[in-house]
Amino acid sequence: MEQNAAVPAGTGVIAQGIHTVKSRRSALVAAIFLMATSAIGPGFITQTATFTTKLGAAFAFGILASILIDFVVQLNIWRIVTLTRMRASDVANAAIPGSGYLLAVLVIVGGLFFNIGNIGGTGLGLNAVFGLDPKIGGAISAVFSIGIFLSKRAGLAVDRFIVFAGILMIVLTLYVAFVSGPPVGDALFQTVLPDTIDFATITTIVGGTVGGYITYSGAHRLLDRGMVGQEHLPAVSRAALTGIAVTGLMRYVLFLAILGVVASGVVIDTASQAANPAAQAFQAAAGDVGLRLFGIIFWAAAITSVIGAAYTSISFITVFKQDISEHARNMATVVFIAISLVSYLLITTPPAAMLVFVGGLNGLILPIGLSIFLFAAWKREDLMGGYHYPRWLLGLGVLVCALTWYMGYKSAGTIFGLLGL
Repeated sequence: MEQNAAVPAGTGVIAQGIHTVKSRRSALVAAIFLMATSAIGPGFITQTATFTTKLGAAFAFGILASILIDFVVQLNIWRIVTLTRMRASDVANAAIPGSGYLLAVLVIVGGLFFNIGNIGGTGLGLNAVFGLDPKIGGAISAVFSIGIFLSKRAGLAVDRFIVFAGILMIVLTLYVAFVSGPPVGDALFQTVLPDTIDFATITTIVGGTVGGYITYSGAHRLLDRGMVGQEHLPAVSRAALTGIAVTGLMRYVLFLAILGVVASGVVIDTASQAANPAAQAFQAAAGDVGLRLFGIIFWAAAITSVIGAAYTSISFITVFKQDISEHARNMATVVFIAISLVSYLLITTPPAAMLVFVGGLNGLILPIGLSIFLFAAWKREDLMGGYHYPRWLLGLGVLVCALTWYMGYKSAGTIFGLLGL
């Protein structure tokens, strides 16, 4: 009793405050890395290798354009979701009745296609590291992902694994970029003044970074962790910008790593059934060690994207069943991954082509959801507790939305042509 009396008054309150701060910081870091690792998936890596091979240093402009578009899209979506305290599909239904169901279907279908490619990516990664058949590697990785969602502390397991894998990807890619010796000066020049501009390329990489489910992954994670309301708005905005900055940095570093190989005259296969452009580039840059590093990076990128795509896509089913429990959502996520795996095992499209296609598909989905959200911010301030949404941010959102519609119109045929449709 005397020991208890000696404890200074207020110690418990201070400890609780420290715990709250740590919890909020953990939630923000988890949201940043969930968004970033969802964006830095196998499709991201394959797209970057494919388009760097095609466009050379001019692809740097596409990266810059995608980062600027991503900043505006992500900042608007994250702020609106956390201000309204509602999932994206519920925001859409409240703004335009029925649109939330359409958005949910598009995101879930797009997420399923993305996850087929993601599981294929895990197979390609394990093939590069261990020589496993990609189908077997994909099956093993899908079972691993299912195990995470079946664990008793699934949320914590998802957060910790994704942060670890994200940091690992960045460090290893920096090493390969250094070894490949890219023409940095030319890349920086063409970031601003490119030799050519390809709308299909920009639409595809935007789709692979913030298209489809990726747009809402971090925002829904913050919602689940209680980071909502005007009091959290500054932290949410910083997290959204940081997530895009991490993604942009990783994309540019990866681009430089592959550009160094392409500029040296190495011919990279991007069209055959067995094509794995990024693996060829990494092997050319650093030999067998580079191939093994590629495998680790690619597997980490793919497995975190499997988790992110499944988690975010299933978070949209609440629009159909509002009272669904967390356990039921985890079980639905397991089923989603299993369906993705079966589809991957049966599909005949080359994995590299599928990974590029799904980025483009999500790029076509992006302007639909963004249009609905901008309408909600413009006309339904009541959904945000009376918060007066910044008109400058809304204006930027409208400009970007118009641009994504135009790019989608110009590039739809090219994107579906990747599957021979």
